[in-house]
Amino acid sequence: MFSFVLETKYVYNNVMRILCLDVGDKKIGISLSDPTHCIAQGLKVYRRNSIKSDMNEFKQIVAEHEVGEIVIGLPKDLNGSLGKKAQEVMGFAEEIKKAISVPVTYWDERFSTNEAHRIFDMAEVTHKKRRPFLDVMASQIILQGYLDAQKR
Repeated sequence: MFSFVLETKYVYNNVMRILCLDVGDKKIGISLSDPTHCIAQGLKVYRRNSIKSDMNEFKQIVAEHEVGEIVIGLPKDLNGSLGKKAQEVMGFAEEIKKAISVPVTYWDERFSTNEAHRIFDMAEVTHKKRRPFLDVMASQIILQGYLDAQKR
């Protein structure tokens, strides 16, 4: 039994986490998977500065949390096409690809913010109190959708 526990711990410690970014103009919601890739956990909201400082922040997060993949929410239009906002997010993703040698995956983020509002509504959290957490909650919803799709 003792040997089994050590093996299980060893496997979990070597599994890379998945980082998810919900990229906005001023803020980026950030969430992480657990080591088993089952649960999305909110990390923080990052206030954007310059591309250089943004990339330094993400390099630090990737190293600190042993990230093996980055999922970026792609804001597609309702009809599934890529509009101006999606193009901006893809441009930001290209900067990440240049700065960090970790695979980047896009994931449809349509309705993630609406879903975050719905969750806060169910918990009866006022709009004023939910504002600081909205971006990280949207990121967590995007990542959980991605993790669930990978398990199928």
